[in-house]
Amino acid sequence: MKRLLPLISVLACGMVAVPAQSLRAQQGNKGDKIVKKDTVAPNSAKSFNLLYHKREEKLSLESISEVQTPALQKTIAANWGTMVTGRLAGLYTNQSSGNPGYDDVALYLRGRTPLVLIDGTPQSFSSINPEQIESITVLKDALATAMLGIRSANGAILITTQKGVPSKANFSFNAQYGVQRPMSMPKFLNAYDYATLYNEARVNDGNSPAYSPADLDAFRNGTDSIGHPDVDWQDKVLKQQSKFSRYDMAVSGGGAGFRYFVNLDYLHQEGMFKNDDSRVYNSNADYKRYIVRSNLDLDISKSLTATVNMFGRVQNYNQPGSTSESILTAIRATPNSAYPALNRDGSLGGNLNFQNNIYGQVYQSGYRPSNAKDFKVDGSLKLKLDNITTGLWARSLVALTSFTQEDINRSRTFAVYQDMGANVPYKQFNTIGDQTNTSAISSQNRLYYSEVSLGYNREIGRSKWDALVVANNDNRTYNSDLTILYPGLSGNVSYSLDQKYIVQAAASYSGSTHYAKGNRNGMFPAIGFGWVLSKESFLQRVGWLSLLKLRASYGISGYDPAGYYDYIQYYNDGTGYNFGNTPTAVNGLSQDALVNSGKTWEKAKKLNIGFDAAFFNNHLQLSADYFNNEHYDQLLTRGKSTAILGAGYPNENLGRSRYSGYELQLNYQNHAGAISYGVSANAAVLKTKVLFQDEPARTYAYMRQTGQPVGQLFGYVADGLFQSQHDADVAAKPFNTVRPGDIKYKDLNNDGLINGLDQTAIGNTKPQLTYGMDLSLGWKGFDLSCLIQGVANRNIVTTGSNFWEFQNNGRGQAYENNLKRWTPETATTATYPRVSVGTNANNSQLSSFWVCSGNYLRMKSVELGYTVPMKISERIKLNEVRFYINGYNLLTASPFKLADPEGYNANYPLQKMVNAGLNIKF
Repeated sequence: MKRLLPLISVLACGMVAVPAQSLRAQQGNKGDKIVKKDTVAPNSAKSFNLLYHKREEKLSLESISEVQTPALQKTIAANWGTMVTGRLAGLYTNQSSGNPGYDDVALYLRGRTPLVLIDGTPQSFSSINPEQIESITVLKDALATAMLGIRSANGAILITTQKGVPSKANFSFNAQYGVQRPMSMPKFLNAYDYATLYNEARVNDGNSPAYSPADLDAFRNGTDSIGHPDVDWQDKVLKQQSKFSRYDMAVSGGGAGFRYFVNLDYLHQEGMFKNDDSRVYNSNADYKRYIVRSNLDLDISKSLTATVNMFGRVQNYNQPGSTSESILTAIRATPNSAYPALNRDGSLGGNLNFQNNIYGQVYQSGYRPSNAKDFKVDGSLKLKLDNITTGLWARSLVALTSFTQEDINRSRTFAVYQDMGANVPYKQFNTIGDQTNTSAISSQNRLYYSEVSLGYNREIGRSKWDALVVANNDNRTYNSDLTILYPGLSGNVSYSLDQKYIVQAAASYSGSTHYAKGNRNGMFPAIGFGWVLSKESFLQRVGWLSLLKLRASYGISGYDPAGYYDYIQYYNDGTGYNFGNTPTAVNGLSQDALVNSGKTWEKAKKLNIGFDAAFFNNHLQLSADYFNNEHYDQLLTRGKSTAILGAGYPNENLGRSRYSGYELQLNYQNHAGAISYGVSANAAVLKTKVLFQDEPARTYAYMRQTGQPVGQLFGYVADGLFQSQHDADVAAKPFNTVRPGDIKYKDLNNDGLINGLDQTAIGNTKPQLTYGMDLSLGWKGFDLSCLIQGVANRNIVTTGSNFWEFQNNGRGQAYENNLKRWTPETATTATYPRVSVGTNANNSQLSSFWVCSGNYLRMKSVELGYTVPMKISERIKLNEVRFYINGYNLLTASPFKLADPEGYNANYPLQKMVNAGLNIKF
């Protein structure tokens, strides 16, 4: 598979997508898009023709990618970030936890964290059901995001929710039920292997063995479950699988003058902890979500329309009183032989070194419920001003959002007891406490967004104009912090001649109160040019060419990473000073880090060149982009600083870095008789480079971070393992005394010493290649889809207690991979250094020895469905009945075998799911 992954990556590189649409979508005028169609229907060719005709009418130039509801529904997930994984070119997602309700993904668009907007307002809800979403669009280049001004440099993700259409009431009901399992779990050693390896580690460290031959026999034979326990803690307190269910109902329709869409959704995701059914409370990790959405459009008159959108969400969380993360951390830190789960009398086992019994943490520590409530309402009025001039309109928009989270603590402490032997009283550690009953508001946020806009859309002869001017203000209050304001004035205008030659310009004058007066506002312009070659006479007769458009854009964007009013000098309470012959403590003040009142936002010069093409009556579509973004005036602390100052240095606009790369998307849809089929594939290559970061002078060029990729890892270069004491004695002098089996490092400067002067670039944790491929097939009511997703040129660092043996002051766990350690007998095959108790000063250095390939290829989602023939469904008064089974994260191919390559460092493992569903429309 290691050889196969690069080949698959190269093949996938030939397939990716970048259509073009402007931020005008947030004003209710979506513009043209090359839409990724993930469902297959017999009339798919007709649908794509209509799509491309719509695209040619708008003739926009921005670089975007989009995915719509049918594709999102094929991925089982509680949050939309997971639904778009592998579907959008240039968007990399990474999930670091499978904890129910806390399993959001990190999003990186062309290497940066994008701004998320819902229905045009910068307000993100990660947990949304797919039925409420019409489309998710990523806005990539400066032209697409120019109207976001000071928050445009990292790109944006625009979520557009469903709208009603004039028709009779259409009802849809969707039910899903399934099970989920961890994708991978740590492989710990049993008590016998642990004790044997522990003895070996102590001998390696020059100490005597801790376990006698009799101890080893007791562990191996299981003859003394109290004095020599062997507790598989994962099996003891964790379930092999947990339940997942979701129920969704929607109604939409409308008549003369109104349209509506209403959706209700319920989701329940159980955790992986076993629960004591005899107790009146639930101590398992648990997540329940309730969502209601209502979108209403009204035609007040022929020229005046109104929109009112409402969103409400309640999220109920639960976890054991000791917390999910603490329990899973304890499992990683507790050997099977540490103590028995229960003593002979049924009390909780424990001892001086282990006073927090894992069994007790799950079953006897109480529980911690919490709930979060969101509410958002946005309303708009749009007035057509054709009486003034044809194509002129005005619009106003107001959006309010409120979020509150309350955390309740109903945990309790418990005692553990050490069995000291027959006729000897148990030794008690800790005390049994009363159940805590407290609550606190942990988060309370309020957002207010207002906007007025004026637009103009008109064709005059051979010319077509599309213009928009927007004035807005984003008002945000987080908890007890002072309010942050983001005011802005922006505009966008495009002109096309004969629908062949296009020029588009956009700009925003916007700011942020994160900065001192005089440094708060700036101008962020962008311009684009396009040429529709397929409209030229010399290509009009090329029957197989449906569309060929070249486009290019350039602009300056902004990014606001500033801290909370940190342009104001702060002073902290001092610890006190003593005065006089009789010391008297007097409290004083100490200066916080120095401020830089002249700092401003970060900026980016963004170049994008691309083309869109369609062939064979639009059955085959291809989009490609090249981008080169230079981010400058990045806020960072001077590397050439000195502690002599006595205070911390402020952030300054010093840094520069480059993000460049290629994106490609290919879509093909067709049918042959009753068989319909399609493929939608994408890939993106990203290269980053630090251009300047004011780093200290480096003794050697290989130590410099400037010129390296952003986020580059630095450490020592491993040169295998020492095979003999002579080998260690004649090598460059390392950190301490080394022995055979320790890691050998390269002496890069040949000075005979291993120290900081020998550190260099050793890997990068962000992938340089991301790709995805969605395959679909349909035949006589059956439909099959499969999403494959992967990353390449990505590294994983396997350091710390999740991979190393006997951490936690020598009392920690040990893993199966530790058995591949160096010994004189395994010297030629060992893949792990000699084992030690606790931290080995030489082997624990960050080095290339611990850097592994993080490439992976994953079957992200697969679904098989069957739609009952209409003549049957009509007999039971239903428009459509569809049954389906769906799998998520089912298979993963990766050279990394120690854990799941995506969530390799997660305490709560990522989940794979299988579920069955029913969809009814009536």
